Amino acid sequence: MSPTPGYTAFAGQRLLARGRLAEVAVAVHAAAARGGEAELLVFDDRSGQQVDLHLGGDAAEVAARYRDLPAASTDDEASEAEETQAAEAPRGRGRPRLGVTAREVTLLPRHWDWLAAQPGGASVTLRKLIDQARKHGETGMRQRLAREAAYRCLNALAGNAAGAEEATRALFAGDRDGFARRIEAWPADVREYLHVLAADAFPA
Repeated sequence: MSPTPGYTAFAGQRLLARGRLAEVAVAVHAAAARGGEAELLVFDDRSGQQVDLHLGGDAAEVAARYRDLPAASTDDEASEAEETQAAEAPRGRGRPRLGVTAREVTLLPRHWDWLAAQPGGASVTLRKLIDQARKHGETGMRQRLAREAAYRCLNALAGNAAGAEEATRALFAGDRDGFARRIEAWPADVREYLHVLAADAFPA
């Protein structure tokens, strides 16, 4: 299963549709019109939250209701590189470059001595240290959010399946292999979607 594109719909434990919300809503609308006993569930791939759809009207009306704008693409590394380049570029007279803020930092002499000995000087080194600390914190947050997303979906699609409790424990314990073993016998669509949602849930 490819990386998550936005929303995913299931008919029972069978994958029904994936994509933008408008596309998924139209597929769910068609499945509801056909009828059947399978429960129709739609998930937000970013959070694992279930999405309630209003399916009144025809397919065109449903599509118009949920036609979502493309999400703005973000590239943290590119942004950081641009900020660093702007901050490190030499400045002439006049006001500082936009995005660079000069503030006082109070350190002990040994800290200043250590910073002065680092390549690039004190400012570059401090920025790198802060970015490293941010990335470390963001990794933990990504793991937590991925575990919560996978748990929500697991509970909705396979909460009563054999091994569900054990799979949940492995998920929150960061046990990638244990999680995979517990869900191995589940329906392929459910298993693959859970792997997608849990991709960032485990230590690298």
